[in-house]
Amino acid sequence: MKKILVTGSAGFIGSNLVKRLLKDLKDATIVGVDNMNAYYDVSLKKYRLQEIEQLASLPTAPSSDATVPDGSPSGNTWSFVRGDIADKALIDRLFAENHFDVVVNLAAQAGVRYSIENPDAYIQSNMIGFYNILEACRHNPVEHLVYASSSSVYGGNKKVPFSTDDRVDNPVSLYAATKKSNELFAHCYSKLYDIPTTGLRFFTVYGPAGRPDMAYFGFTNKLLKGETIQIFNYGNCRRDFTYVDDIVEGIVRVMAKAPERKKGEDGLPIPPYAIYNIGGGQPENLLDFVQILQEELVRAGVLPQNYDFDAHKKLVPMQPGDVPTTYADATALERDFGFTPKITLREGLRKFAQWYKSYYNPAQ
Repeated sequence: MKKILVTGSAGFIGSNLVKRLLKDLKDATIVGVDNMNAYYDVSLKKYRLQEIEQLASLPTAPSSDATVPDGSPSGNTWSFVRGDIADKALIDRLFAENHFDVVVNLAAQAGVRYSIENPDAYIQSNMIGFYNILEACRHNPVEHLVYASSSSVYGGNKKVPFSTDDRVDNPVSLYAATKKSNELFAHCYSKLYDIPTTGLRFFTVYGPAGRPDMAYFGFTNKLLKGETIQIFNYGNCRRDFTYVDDIVEGIVRVMAKAPERKKGEDGLPIPPYAIYNIGGGQPENLLDFVQILQEELVRAGVLPQNYDFDAHKKLVPMQPGDVPTTYADATALERDFGFTPKITLREGLRKFAQWYKSYYNPAQ
Protein backbone atom coordinates (compact mmCIF):
# COMPACT_ATOMS: atom_id res chain seq x y z
CA MET A 1 0.00 0.00 0.00
CA LYS A 2 1.43 3.37 -1.05
CA LYS A 3 1.21 6.28 1.35
CA ILE A 4 1.32 9.64 -0.40
CA LEU A 5 1.39 13.17 0.97
CA VAL A 6 0.19 15.99 -1.28
CA THR A 7 0.74 19.45 0.16
CA GLY A 8 -1.31 22.27 -1.30
CA SER A 9 -4.07 19.75 -1.94
CA ALA A 10 -6.83 22.38 -2.02
CA GLY A 11 -4.85 24.31 -4.61
CA PHE A 12 -5.32 24.21 -8.35
CA ILE A 13 -2.67 21.65 -9.27
CA GLY A 14 -2.81 19.78 -5.96
CA SER A 15 -6.54 19.08 -6.11
CA ASN A 16 -6.31 17.85 -9.69
CA LEU A 17 -3.42 15.58 -8.74
CA VAL A 18 -5.36 14.07 -5.81
CA LYS A 19 -8.36 13.36 -8.04
CA ARG A 20 -6.11 11.66 -10.58
CA LEU A 21 -4.46 9.53 -7.88
CA LEU A 22 -7.83 8.48 -6.48
CA LYS A 23 -8.87 7.35 -9.96
CA ASP A 24 -5.62 5.61 -10.84
CA LEU A 25 -4.35 3.98 -7.67
CA LYS A 26 -5.51 0.97 -5.69
CA ASP A 27 -5.21 0.57 -1.91
CA ALA A 28 -3.35 3.86 -1.51
CA THR A 29 -3.47 6.21 1.46
CA ILE A 30 -3.50 9.82 0.31
CA VAL A 31 -3.11 12.63 2.83
CA GLY A 32 -3.65 16.23 1.79
CA VAL A 33 -2.47 19.36 3.60
CA ASP A 34 -3.46 22.95 2.86
CA ASN A 35 -3.64 26.09 4.98
CA MET A 36 -6.66 27.39 3.01
CA ASN A 37 -5.32 30.94 3.12
CA ALA A 38 -7.25 33.86 1.67
CA TYR A 39 -4.76 34.81 -1.07
CA TYR A 40 -7.72 34.19 -3.35
CA ASP A 41 -11.37 33.16 -2.90
CA VAL A 42 -11.44 30.38 -0.28
CA SER A 43 -14.79 29.14 -1.60
CA LEU A 44 -12.96 27.97 -4.73
CA LYS A 45 -10.60 25.91 -2.56
CA LYS A 46 -13.58 24.45 -0.71
CA TYR A 47 -15.18 23.58 -4.05
CA ARG A 48 -12.05 21.67 -5.08
CA LEU A 49 -12.02 19.79 -1.79
CA GLN A 50 -15.69 18.89 -2.20
CA GLU A 51 -14.89 17.41 -5.61
CA ILE A 52 -12.17 15.29 -4.01
CA GLU A 53 -14.48 14.20 -1.19
CA GLN A 54 -17.16 13.16 -3.67
CA LEU A 55 -14.67 11.10 -5.64
CA ALA A 56 -13.15 9.54 -2.52
CA SER A 57 -16.57 8.59 -1.15
CA LEU A 58 -17.59 6.56 -4.20
CA PRO A 59 -18.02 2.87 -3.29
CA THR A 60 -16.20 1.97 -6.49
CA ALA A 61 -13.78 4.02 -8.51
CA PRO A 62 -12.89 3.85 -12.19
CA SER A 63 -9.31 2.82 -12.76
CA SER A 64 -6.90 3.32 -15.63
CA ASP A 65 -4.87 0.37 -14.35
CA ALA A 66 -5.57 -2.54 -16.69
CA THR A 67 -4.90 -5.04 -13.89
CA VAL A 68 -7.85 -3.74 -11.88
CA PRO A 69 -11.26 -4.79 -13.24
CA ASP A 70 -13.68 -1.94 -13.95
CA GLY A 71 -16.02 -1.34 -11.05
CA SER A 72 -13.89 -3.03 -8.39
CA PRO A 73 -13.34 -1.14 -5.13
CA SER A 74 -10.18 0.93 -5.31
CA GLY A 75 -9.50 0.63 -1.59
CA ASN A 76 -8.00 4.12 -1.50
CA THR A 77 -8.32 6.30 1.57
CA TRP A 78 -8.27 10.08 1.56
CA SER A 79 -7.83 12.44 4.50
CA PHE A 80 -7.38 16.18 4.61
CA VAL A 81 -5.50 18.21 7.20
CA ARG A 82 -6.00 21.94 7.40
CA GLY A 83 -2.59 23.23 8.35
CA ASP A 84 0.49 25.09 7.22
CA ILE A 85 3.70 23.44 6.07
CA ALA A 86 5.52 26.25 7.90
CA ASP A 87 4.25 24.60 11.12
CA LYS A 88 7.16 22.25 11.82
CA ALA A 89 5.43 20.37 14.63
CA LEU A 90 2.47 19.57 12.36
CA ILE A 91 4.68 18.32 9.52
CA ASP A 92 6.84 16.23 11.85
CA ARG A 93 3.73 14.65 13.38
CA LEU A 94 2.21 13.81 9.98
CA PHE A 95 5.40 12.12 8.79
CA ALA A 96 5.89 10.22 12.04
CA GLU A 97 2.29 8.94 11.98
CA ASN A 98 2.07 8.03 8.30
CA HIS A 99 5.55 6.97 7.10
CA PHE A 100 4.94 8.34 3.62
CA ASP A 101 6.42 6.60 0.59
CA VAL A 102 6.05 9.55 -1.78
CA VAL A 103 5.70 13.25 -1.02
CA VAL A 104 4.52 15.82 -3.56
CA ASN A 105 5.09 19.34 -2.29
CA LEU A 106 2.82 21.73 -4.18
CA ALA A 107 2.10 24.07 -1.27
CA ALA A 108 3.54 27.50 -1.96
CA GLN A 109 2.67 31.14 -1.91
CA ALA A 110 2.16 31.77 -5.61
CA GLY A 111 2.17 34.93 -7.68
CA VAL A 112 4.97 37.16 -8.95
CA ARG A 113 3.43 40.57 -8.30
CA TYR A 114 2.14 39.65 -4.83
CA SER A 115 5.69 38.78 -3.79
CA ILE A 116 6.52 42.47 -4.13
CA GLU A 117 3.61 43.45 -1.88
CA ASN A 118 3.85 40.72 0.77
CA PRO A 119 7.31 39.10 0.87
CA ASP A 120 6.76 37.56 4.32
CA ALA A 121 4.27 35.04 2.94
CA TYR A 122 6.85 33.74 0.47
CA ILE A 123 9.59 33.27 3.05
CA GLN A 124 7.22 31.43 5.40
CA SER A 125 5.63 29.07 2.89
CA ASN A 126 8.18 28.66 0.12
CA MET A 127 11.36 28.56 2.20
CA ILE A 128 10.57 27.64 5.81
CA GLY A 129 7.75 25.35 4.73
CA PHE A 130 9.91 23.55 2.18
CA TYR A 131 12.72 23.24 4.72
CA ASN A 132 10.26 21.54 7.08
CA ILE A 133 9.31 19.07 4.35
CA LEU A 134 12.97 18.28 3.64
CA GLU A 135 13.76 17.77 7.31
CA ALA A 136 10.77 15.47 7.68
CA CYS A 137 11.93 13.45 4.65
CA ARG A 138 15.38 13.25 6.23
CA HIS A 139 14.14 11.85 9.54
CA ASN A 140 11.36 9.74 8.00
CA PRO A 141 12.94 8.37 4.82
CA VAL A 142 10.81 8.50 1.67
CA GLU A 143 11.14 6.84 -1.71
CA HIS A 144 10.72 10.10 -3.59
CA LEU A 145 10.12 13.80 -2.94
CA VAL A 146 8.59 15.62 -5.91
CA TYR A 147 8.22 19.39 -5.58
CA ALA A 148 6.96 22.32 -7.58
CA SER A 149 9.49 24.74 -8.94
CA SER A 150 8.58 27.33 -11.57
CA SER A 151 9.47 28.68 -14.98
CA SER A 152 10.08 31.98 -13.16
CA VAL A 153 13.53 30.72 -12.10
CA TYR A 154 14.73 31.48 -15.64
CA GLY A 155 14.32 35.18 -14.90
CA GLY A 156 15.33 37.42 -17.75
CA ASN A 157 17.13 34.70 -19.72
CA LYS A 158 17.34 35.76 -23.36
CA LYS A 159 18.03 32.27 -24.75
CA VAL A 160 14.86 30.38 -25.67
CA PRO A 161 13.54 27.80 -25.27
CA PHE A 162 14.47 27.58 -21.59
CA SER A 163 16.47 24.45 -20.81
CA THR A 164 17.21 22.91 -17.42
CA ASP A 165 20.87 23.13 -18.50
CA ASP A 166 20.65 26.95 -18.52
CA ARG A 167 22.02 29.01 -15.64
CA VAL A 168 19.28 30.41 -13.42
CA ASP A 169 21.20 32.87 -11.29
CA ASN A 170 19.25 36.05 -12.04
CA PRO A 171 15.71 35.90 -10.63
CA VAL A 172 13.62 39.01 -11.22
CA SER A 173 11.14 38.45 -8.37
CA LEU A 174 11.24 37.18 -4.80
CA TYR A 175 8.86 34.40 -5.85
CA ALA A 176 11.41 33.22 -8.42
CA ALA A 177 14.21 33.45 -5.86
CA THR A 178 12.29 31.25 -3.40
CA LYS A 179 11.67 28.64 -6.09
CA LYS A 180 15.35 28.62 -7.03
CA SER A 181 16.17 28.23 -3.34
CA ASN A 182 13.92 25.15 -3.23
CA GLU A 183 16.03 23.55 -5.95
CA LEU A 184 19.24 24.36 -4.04
CA PHE A 185 17.80 23.04 -0.77
CA ALA A 186 16.69 19.84 -2.49
CA HIS A 187 20.10 19.30 -4.06
CA CYS A 188 21.77 19.74 -0.68
CA TYR A 189 19.46 17.23 1.04
CA SER A 190 19.79 14.78 -1.84
CA LYS A 191 23.57 14.95 -1.50
CA LEU A 192 23.80 14.85 2.29
CA TYR A 193 21.03 12.38 3.07
CA ASP A 194 20.56 10.43 -0.19
CA ILE A 195 16.94 11.61 -0.56
CA PRO A 196 15.64 11.17 -4.13
CA THR A 197 14.19 14.52 -5.18
CA THR A 198 12.70 15.79 -8.42
CA GLY A 199 11.84 19.44 -9.05
CA LEU A 200 9.31 20.37 -11.72
CA ARG A 201 9.43 23.77 -13.36
CA PHE A 202 5.82 24.47 -14.31
CA PHE A 203 5.02 26.85 -17.16
CA THR A 204 1.86 29.02 -16.83
CA VAL A 205 -0.66 26.42 -15.69
CA TYR A 206 -4.31 27.05 -16.55
CA GLY A 207 -7.66 25.29 -16.67
CA PRO A 208 -11.05 24.90 -14.93
CA ALA A 209 -11.18 25.96 -11.26
CA GLY A 210 -7.77 27.56 -11.61
CA ARG A 211 -6.30 30.48 -9.72
CA PRO A 212 -8.33 33.69 -10.08
CA ASP A 213 -5.13 35.76 -10.05
CA MET A 214 -4.00 34.20 -13.33
CA ALA A 215 -4.58 36.29 -16.46
CA TYR A 216 -7.18 34.10 -18.17
CA PHE A 217 -9.34 33.96 -15.03
CA GLY A 218 -8.88 37.60 -14.04
CA PHE A 219 -9.59 38.77 -17.59
CA THR A 220 -12.83 36.78 -17.63
CA ASN A 221 -13.97 38.26 -14.32
CA LYS A 222 -13.26 41.80 -15.49
CA LEU A 223 -14.84 41.41 -18.92
CA LEU A 224 -17.99 40.03 -17.30
CA LYS A 225 -18.17 43.14 -15.11
CA GLY A 226 -17.60 45.42 -18.09
CA GLU A 227 -14.18 46.46 -16.78
CA THR A 228 -11.04 47.05 -18.83
CA ILE A 229 -8.34 44.38 -18.99
CA GLN A 230 -4.67 45.39 -19.05
CA ILE A 231 -2.39 43.59 -21.47
CA PHE A 232 1.19 44.01 -20.28
CA ASN A 233 4.23 44.92 -22.36
CA TYR A 234 1.80 46.30 -24.95
CA GLY A 235 0.87 42.74 -25.86
CA ASN A 236 4.46 41.76 -26.68
CA CYS A 237 4.63 39.01 -24.07
CA ARG A 238 4.65 35.32 -24.89
CA ARG A 239 3.66 32.61 -22.47
CA ASP A 240 4.07 28.85 -22.66
CA PHE A 241 0.60 27.92 -21.40
CA THR A 242 0.23 24.40 -20.00
CA TYR A 243 -3.17 22.84 -19.34
CA VAL A 244 -3.54 21.43 -15.84
CA ASP A 245 -4.23 17.84 -17.00
CA ASP A 246 -0.89 17.85 -18.82
CA ILE A 247 0.83 19.08 -15.66
CA VAL A 248 -0.80 16.31 -13.61
CA GLU A 249 0.15 13.68 -16.19
CA GLY A 250 3.76 14.81 -15.89
CA ILE A 251 3.67 14.71 -12.08
CA VAL A 252 2.15 11.22 -12.00
CA ARG A 253 4.81 9.85 -14.31
CA VAL A 254 7.62 11.52 -12.39
CA MET A 255 6.29 10.29 -9.02
CA ALA A 256 6.67 6.68 -10.15
CA LYS A 257 10.30 7.02 -11.20
CA ALA A 258 12.62 8.46 -8.57
CA PRO A 259 16.20 9.42 -9.45
CA GLU A 260 18.45 6.43 -8.86
CA ARG A 261 20.61 6.26 -5.75
CA LYS A 262 24.27 5.78 -6.74
CA LYS A 263 27.69 6.04 -5.11
CA GLY A 264 30.50 8.15 -6.51
CA GLU A 265 34.18 7.25 -6.75
CA ASP A 266 34.65 8.67 -3.25
CA GLY A 267 32.06 6.26 -1.88
CA LEU A 268 29.68 9.10 -1.09
CA PRO A 269 26.19 9.42 -2.60
CA ILE A 270 25.81 11.05 -6.00
CA PRO A 271 22.78 13.26 -5.36
CA PRO A 272 19.65 11.42 -6.57
CA TYR A 273 18.40 14.74 -7.86
CA ALA A 274 16.58 15.79 -11.03
CA ILE A 275 14.92 18.88 -12.52
CA TYR A 276 12.45 18.91 -15.41
CA ASN A 277 10.46 21.51 -17.32
CA ILE A 278 6.77 20.81 -17.84
CA GLY A 279 5.53 23.16 -20.54
CA GLY A 280 3.65 23.07 -23.79
CA GLY A 281 6.66 24.12 -25.85
CA GLN A 282 4.49 26.49 -27.89
CA PRO A 283 4.63 30.03 -26.50
CA GLU A 284 1.58 32.10 -27.36
CA ASN A 285 1.49 35.84 -27.91
CA LEU A 286 -0.74 37.48 -25.30
CA LEU A 287 -2.88 39.20 -27.92
CA ASP A 288 -3.53 35.86 -29.63
CA PHE A 289 -4.29 34.32 -26.24
CA VAL A 290 -6.82 37.06 -25.47
CA GLN A 291 -8.43 36.56 -28.88
CA ILE A 292 -8.89 32.82 -28.28
CA LEU A 293 -10.16 33.44 -24.74
CA GLN A 294 -12.81 35.90 -25.86
CA GLU A 295 -13.97 33.57 -28.64
CA GLU A 296 -14.37 30.71 -26.20
CA LEU A 297 -16.15 32.87 -23.61
CA VAL A 298 -18.69 33.86 -26.25
CA ARG A 299 -19.00 30.25 -27.43
CA ALA A 300 -19.71 29.07 -23.85
CA GLY A 301 -22.29 31.78 -23.29
CA VAL A 302 -20.28 33.53 -20.61
CA LEU A 303 -20.30 36.73 -22.69
CA PRO A 304 -22.84 37.85 -25.30
CA GLN A 305 -22.21 37.49 -29.03
CA ASN A 306 -22.05 41.25 -29.55
CA TYR A 307 -19.56 41.98 -26.73
CA ASP A 308 -17.25 44.88 -27.65
CA PHE A 309 -13.84 43.50 -26.67
CA ASP A 310 -11.83 46.33 -28.19
CA ALA A 311 -13.53 48.80 -25.85
CA HIS A 312 -12.39 46.74 -22.86
CA LYS A 313 -8.71 46.20 -23.72
CA LYS A 314 -5.80 48.45 -22.79
CA LEU A 315 -2.15 47.90 -23.70
CA VAL A 316 0.16 48.86 -20.82
CA PRO A 317 3.92 48.65 -20.03
CA MET A 318 5.65 45.66 -18.48
CA GLN A 319 5.13 45.21 -14.73
CA PRO A 320 7.99 44.76 -12.19
CA GLY A 321 8.92 41.09 -11.79
CA ASP A 322 7.43 40.02 -15.13
CA VAL A 323 9.41 38.57 -18.00
CA PRO A 324 8.61 39.01 -21.71
CA THR A 325 8.76 35.33 -22.70
CA THR A 326 8.44 31.88 -21.16
CA TYR A 327 9.23 28.94 -23.40
CA ALA A 328 9.90 25.40 -22.18
CA ASP A 329 12.37 22.95 -23.61
CA ALA A 330 10.69 19.77 -22.34
CA THR A 331 12.78 17.28 -24.31
CA ALA A 332 14.22 15.77 -21.11
CA LEU A 333 10.71 14.99 -19.85
CA GLU A 334 9.90 13.29 -23.14
CA ARG A 335 13.20 11.40 -23.11
CA ASP A 336 12.88 10.06 -19.57
CA PHE A 337 9.11 9.68 -19.24
CA GLY A 338 7.78 9.47 -22.79
CA PHE A 339 5.49 12.44 -22.28
CA THR A 340 5.03 15.87 -23.81
CA PRO A 341 2.07 18.17 -23.02
CA LYS A 342 -0.52 17.81 -25.77
CA ILE A 343 -3.61 19.90 -24.99
CA THR A 344 -3.88 22.99 -27.21
CA LEU A 345 -4.60 26.45 -25.85
CA ARG A 346 -7.98 26.59 -27.58
CA GLU A 347 -9.00 23.21 -26.21
CA GLY A 348 -7.91 24.18 -22.71
CA LEU A 349 -9.56 27.61 -22.74
CA ARG A 350 -12.75 26.00 -24.07
CA LYS A 351 -12.83 23.69 -21.05
CA PHE A 352 -12.17 26.65 -18.76
CA ALA A 353 -14.96 28.73 -20.32
CA GLN A 354 -17.42 25.83 -20.00
CA TRP A 355 -16.46 25.33 -16.36
CA TYR A 356 -16.73 29.07 -15.64
CA LYS A 357 -20.24 29.11 -17.10
CA SER A 358 -21.35 26.14 -15.01
CA TYR A 359 -19.68 27.35 -11.80
CA TYR A 360 -20.68 31.00 -11.80
CA ASN A 361 -23.71 30.72 -14.11
CA PRO A 362 -23.37 34.30 -15.28
CA ALA A 363 -26.43 35.92 -16.84
CA GLN A 364 -26.66 35.71 -20.61
